[in-house]
Amino acid sequence: MALFDHKLTELHDLLHNKEVSVSDLVDEAYKRISETDEKIQAFLTLDEENARKKAQKLDEKLGSDEEKGLLFGMPIGIKDNIVTKGLRTTCASKILENFDPIYDATVIEKLREAEAITIGKLNMDEFAMGSSTENSGFQLTRNPWDTERVPGGSSGGSAAAVAAGQVPFALGSDTGGSIRQPAAFCGVVGLKPTYGRVSRFGLVAFASSLDQIGPITRNVEDNAYLLQVIAGLDPHDSTSANVEVPNYAAALTGDVKGLKIAVPKEYLGEGVQEEVRQSVLNALKVLEKLGATWEEVSLPHSKYGVATYYLLASSEASSNLARFDGIRYGYRTENAENLIELYKKTRAEGFGDEVKRRIMLGTFALSSGYYDAYYKKAQQVRTLIKKDFEDIFETYDVIIGPTTPTPAFKIGENIDDPLTMYANDILTIPVNLAGVPGISVPCGFSADGLPLGLQIIGKHFDESTVYRVAHAFEQATDFHKQKPQL
Repeated sequence: MALFDHKLTELHDLLHNKEVSVSDLVDEAYKRISETDEKIQAFLTLDEENARKKAQKLDEKLGSDEEKGLLFGMPIGIKDNIVTKGLRTTCASKILENFDPIYDATVIEKLREAEAITIGKLNMDEFAMGSSTENSGFQLTRNPWDTERVPGGSSGGSAAAVAAGQVPFALGSDTGGSIRQPAAFCGVVGLKPTYGRVSRFGLVAFASSLDQIGPITRNVEDNAYLLQVIAGLDPHDSTSANVEVPNYAAALTGDVKGLKIAVPKEYLGEGVQEEVRQSVLNALKVLEKLGATWEEVSLPHSKYGVATYYLLASSEASSNLARFDGIRYGYRTENAENLIELYKKTRAEGFGDEVKRRIMLGTFALSSGYYDAYYKKAQQVRTLIKKDFEDIFETYDVIIGPTTPTPAFKIGENIDDPLTMYANDILTIPVNLAGVPGISVPCGFSADGLPLGLQIIGKHFDESTVYRVAHAFEQATDFHKQKPQL
């Protein structure tokens, strides 16, 4: 059994019984990265010198009586759009190729307080725009289950690193499915928390009303422990919610008797592959045996989710990315003759195709004469999508469906077809538009041996119920125990 096959609580016990040291855990991470990352290419930057120094310091504390939380000494990977003081943060974009932040994101501060150890920064779609990590400005991350396939995106590096056993857990960000979709493709557990549950301070903004940081782990229990550490109100982030953070681990009772599940017919309809559909129906049978009941419902406005999302997210992106102008930080063109040319050439040379596409779409949607027809209309539809969820949650405890309509697709298969690529997030996007929490857990395999994900969606700030259902399902199956053979 590899060291990172142990759950967080087991690793914690091994540490405190002095069967392993913090340095052993850090060694394991870098050893695994050196063995596998040539194939996977999950990491953009490693922080080896600092990680080893910190591990030595924590090893000295091991015998003392100082209170040690569960994350003490645990190695973690960080998506490269979460700023880390003194550790390069590029958003996988040439425009930030040499950017070394001067402060930590709030989630990084919380991890430091918990004495977790940052192993390095993980590859992603540039500025989190994409569903395959093929839009990175630097390298192509591959799926550990089949290196000819994508790991999903935009948190593809985070999901691939956890699936490949390079780190026991990682942080990702989710704007329209960017934690849950790669978690499904890579056979790991990924949670998008309720909007406002986790501080966005220090997350490089893509779409501010949709972005959320969340945990990617090998199992549900570890996921709950990691969320516990990073969640909570933050005075630096006006959108973080003043809502008490419950004890998530206490919700993992395995008991779902009497739980009412809603299954939207739209989530099992056209475009969803039969083997994906079947894996969800099988998962519902497992939950039925555990005492839950389910009924088919309708989320009538979810069919407008993709169009609504791409108008709103692109509009917010065009505004947020205006700061990358070559003046204050980041890349600057060398051959501009005046200020306007400096802006134009810096952005033309620094941004990739997908980022440019979304900036242009967003700028158009916000422009005079089109604002009411596109941006305002999309906001109105967003309200209807949110209302659909609220109506269902009056009667049901959770909503369940597939995370993605298909298993991981081949590298290059959809890259020249933006509309097919955008439709890949059709099942995850409504969750972000409504601001509710959603988790993806492994629920089966395709005929090709590729992982499939089950999506469990909960009420606002009710991650506890989402975790309870996910954990009960996980304990009744062994999909999460399967590992890719690299």
